Amino acid sequence: MALLLLMFLPLAGWAHGVADDDKTFLEQNSGMQLVVFTYLGAKHMVTGYDHLLFLFGVVFFLYRMRDVAVYVTLFAVGHSVTLLTGVLGGLHVNAYLVDAIIGLSVVYKALDNMGAYQRWFGVQPNTKVAVLVFGLFHGFGLATKLQDFELDRDGLVANILAFNVGVELGQLLALAGILIVMGFWRRSAAFARQAFAANSVLMIAGFVLIGYQLTSYFVS
Repeated sequence: MALLLLMFLPLAGWAHGVADDDKTFLEQNSGMQLVVFTYLGAKHMVTGYDHLLFLFGVVFFLYRMRDVAVYVTLFAVGHSVTLLTGVLGGLHVNAYLVDAIIGLSVVYKALDNMGAYQRWFGVQPNTKVAVLVFGLFHGFGLATKLQDFELDRDGLVANILAFNVGVELGQLLALAGILIVMGFWRRSAAFARQAFAANSVLMIAGFVLIGYQLTSYFVS
């Protein structure tokens, strides 16, 4: 699992990127394009490896749909606030550093799932607060990519709101797939002994993301 993950992780550096044809369309069209921006938001989330890794860690030990709904809502509130603030409010942050923090969020959640903080420090951090805070950084990660484009100001507010709706729809679609797979996995006798190894791989993925983004920051 670790070897396969490391083979595909170089793609994660472009997890927040926008395809060239989508970029061309965004920069060449004006006015409200609600359906298009909704589609692009959903596409962006479904193909955002770092977001999906974090969500995978968040729901890993959540068995009740009520708990899943609470955590996913906190994450959605967090990234919606900073996505809208970043694009509409013009709040700029360095994309590489934000993406490195997003990688850190993956590491944090993997260690949390492995009970590391309780063993190391004797305390359990508030997981809900952590998900909300990291959600803010994930939203900045989305915003940094849209800020790279010369978006037409006409209809911008409606378009960005539509993009955010698309992100939420994409998140629900991706989450549904994750929960289906997790549901079958949890029923297997192997889940208990594989859980620690899976979170170890998740932690490695987070460290690779951090290293990739920090390297890009210093050499760019």
